[in-house]
Amino acid sequence: MICRFMVGLSAVFAASIACAAEYPAKPLRLVVPYSAGGSTDTVARLIGARLSERLGQQVVVDNRTGAGTLIGTGIVAQAVPDGYTLLMATPPLAVNPALHAKVSYDLERDFVAITNVAASSNLLVVHPSLPAKSAKELIALLKANPGKFNYGSSGVGGAGHLAMALFTSMAGVDAVHVPYKGGAPAVADLVGGRLNLMMANLTTAQPHIRAGRLRALGVGTKKRTPLFPEMPTLAEAGVPGYEANNWNGMVAPRGTPRAVIERLYREVAAVLKEPLTTERLAAGGLEPIGDTPAEFARYLKAEAGKWGRLVKTAGIKAE
Repeated sequence: MICRFMVGLSAVFAASIACAAEYPAKPLRLVVPYSAGGSTDTVARLIGARLSERLGQQVVVDNRTGAGTLIGTGIVAQAVPDGYTLLMATPPLAVNPALHAKVSYDLERDFVAITNVAASSNLLVVHPSLPAKSAKELIALLKANPGKFNYGSSGVGGAGHLAMALFTSMAGVDAVHVPYKGGAPAVADLVGGRLNLMMANLTTAQPHIRAGRLRALGVGTKKRTPLFPEMPTLAEAGVPGYEANNWNGMVAPRGTPRAVIERLYREVAAVLKEPLTTERLAAGGLEPIGDTPAEFARYLKAEAGKWGRLVKTAGIKAE
């Protein structure tokens, strides 16, 4: 019995090695659950183009939008786990199971981590007419005027909404949420003075900050951003422990051979070390990460727990 078990185990191991040696034998499909042209799509196409060269097979970016990323995510969750269908994931992958009453996937059951590719910062920005010149001054202003000021976001449960909800919760302040259908119109209304503040993506907010149309009070990442090195993190500026990132990671359907996962991780990590890749990511306000599958898996689990607790305590429900 033991011999037969060992023979079976050896056969599985041999098959995995053979699979890795032959992989990839056809084009790969990288599903992006957003429309073309956005930050995640840009990252996917940048990494996909270099992967195509390194793997010797085309990496086709497939934009599958809708239902707050649930459509594209569901497609990958149900795909054959052979390494030929991958997902360029963002925070909703970890948040949606808590945000929606029913989703078509389970994070741990249906996906396996490859690597966290790149992350961009959230910035706490205000209209210049607001008297607050720092995060501490803003917190004091909001505490003195509960419910008087408003903030915009790309929609209920979106990255900006959750990042701002985390800020108000940790700072102990109150502000009125105004959801928009996308981050761009929210930023436009903030610039126009119809909103008071918001947590905006660095890529979107950067030109308005440099032109003086918006005032940035802090960055949501653990470390300061190289694009604004003088700007403190929100943890430094008055909300200890605060962290909210916009990340872009790569995952595959659960059951994808481990050797294939490792191969993809090594290739993506190598791409992220290339100077041209680093430069192009930096131009978009993104920092390369390239952590191991195990590290990214732990990060995903932590993100699901963190945002799941916030969604529950704040009573946030998807529209």
